[in-house]
Order: sequence, then C-alpha cells, then structure tokens
Amino acid sequence: MRTRRRRLSTAVTALALTLAAAVSAAPAATAAPADKPQVLSSWTQTSASSYQAWLNARNNQAAWSDYGFDWSTDYCSWSPDNPFGFPFELSCARHDFGYRNYKDLGTFEANKARLDNAFYADLQRVCDGYSGATGAACDATAWTYYQAVSNLGS
Repeated sequence: MRTRRRRLSTAVTALALTLAAAVSAAPAATAAPADKPQVLSSWTQTSASSYQAWLNARNNQAAWSDYGFDWSTDYCSWSPDNPFGFPFELSCARHDFGYRNYKDLGTFEANKARLDNAFYADLQRVCDGYSGATGAACDATAWTYYQAVSNLGS
C-alpha cells in the first residue's frame, strides 16, 4: 500500500512539474501595438484609398499579425455575395472586418454609421463600372444592401 502511495505521489509530482515547465515555457501574450485603433480607422474610411490600403493589408495579413486583427468574414451574410452578377463580395468582407474589429475594441456603436457608409461607398465604386440600365440596377441593389446593414446590422 505504501509503495503504491509513493508511486502515485511521484507520478503526481512529475506531472505537476511537467505542467509547470510547459506553462512557463509558453510565450507570453503580447499586446497589440498602441496604434491599432488608428490603423483600423485608416482602413475603414469611405475613400477609395482607405479601401485599397485595407485590401493590400488583407492580401498580406502576416505583416499585420502583431495587431491581432480579425480577418474572418461571411461576406454578405444571408444575402448573395454577388447579386445579379455585381461583385459585392470584397465590399462585404471589408464591412465584416470593420464590424468585427470595432466590436473587439469595444467601440462598435461609435463607429457603426461610418462603417455602413464606407460599405455603401465601396458598393458605389463597384457600380461605377456599369452604365445604363445595368448601372441603375447595380445602384438600386447597392442601396438595398446599405439599407439592410444600416437598419439591421449589428
């Protein structure tokens, strides 16, 4: 009986030491750079240059890994990503990026209107590539998508 206790005690001690070593060897979590809110803001404005800066970063996410941005997206959620053939997918991805990351920072409500406006500006830039009836259909679809996120997005 005494031998079993000693073996069990030795095994528990060895396990505890192994766990302690693993925990102390784990790298410490690093804080995101202090300029994360400024970078996020620069990538979520209504301008084409803001969109392009975000797209460049999205295509090179590893360069921004220290910031801990959430790049996940479900694109246009429950709506078609490319309604009637209009390529809205990337506009939806940037909108998701803004929503997710401002929620992570706890400043979503203060930024929601701007994010929705940037989304609409992105959609309008897509529609600028069309003219005539097709352009009008694209504009109407963009307006519908904007109204949906403006009124229902959360």
